[in-house]
Amino acid sequence: MEQINGSLQMEHALLFTFLEASSDCQFRDQLQSLQNQQAVLCCHASDDDELQTDGNRSGHFQNGELGLAPTNEDVIRIIAAQLAEIGDQFDKEIQGRVVNNLVQHFLNENLSREEIILHMSSVVRELTRSIPSDMEQEKAMLVLAMVLTKKIVNTVPSLLHRVFNTTLNYMNQQLHNYIVEMLGE
Repeated sequence: MEQINGSLQMEHALLFTFLEASSDCQFRDQLQSLQNQQAVLCCHASDDDELQTDGNRSGHFQNGELGLAPTNEDVIRIIAAQLAEIGDQFDKEIQGRVVNNLVQHFLNENLSREEIILHMSSVVRELTRSIPSDMEQEKAMLVLAMVLTKKIVNTVPSLLHRVFNTTLNYMNQQLHNYIVEMLGE
């Protein structure tokens, strides 16, 4: 994961919290181990934390917890819970063949992360057009990407790391500005 202490931190927090808040997440135990592994591998807080222009320290993971300011964590939890409720409604509209097709792409070791992100982006765009919704397109795309993540990993739990990281990169590439605006960062 390229930039967990930078721009991917918000995406990581949002996706992780969304999956925790989702009604039928069947891999909560593995999800927690992913959170702990991410904290250990990528995000040790150090003595030389970056000082932000507003005088605050940059967010880091400590002991498996987000090192975001408490208000940011609360905002992320509230928004992720709201998105999870929307996701539960979208979940029923996503056909099994769509999920199985994505599973096959994730299982194909010959496909690069970029190829999988392109395919995921295409599927999300197609689903956005087919699911009737009066919400803004970026929000629908974000919820759909996170619901697909949940459905793929519910189908094949061993894909958790690959799907989670791919979705983070998709969110960062396609929806980062929307997420920043939504979270009020």
